[in-house]
Amino acid sequence: MAEKNYVEVNLMGKNYVLGGHEDEAYLQRVATYVNSRVVDLRKTRGYLRQSADMQHLLLVMNLADDYFKSQDKAEGLKARVAELEQEVYNLKHELVSNRFRREGY
Repeated sequence: MAEKNYVEVNLMGKNYVLGGHEDEAYLQRVATYVNSRVVDLRKTRGYLRQSADMQHLLLVMNLADDYFKSQDKAEGLKARVAELEQEVYNLKHELVSNRFRREGY
C-alpha cells in the first residue's frame, strides 16, 4: 500500500494538515478547487447573509452538483468513445471487405 502523505493546505482562509495517499500536488489542487468554489459562492447575492451552517451546506451541495455533472459528462464521453470505436471497427471491416472484393476473393 502506498505511503500516506501529509500536506498543509489553506482551506477557506485557515491552514489544515491533510493526509492522504495522493501526492502533495493533488491535495493542493483539491484545496484550490474548494477555495475557488467558495469564492464563486461568495459572489452570489445573499450568500454572505446566510448562517455559517447554510453557507457550508450550499458549498457541499455545489461540490456534489459538480461531482455528479462531471460523472454524467464522463459517462457521455465513454459512450461516445464506444460509438467511435465501433465506427472505426466497421470502417476497417468495410475496407478489408472491399479489398477482398477488388482482388477477387
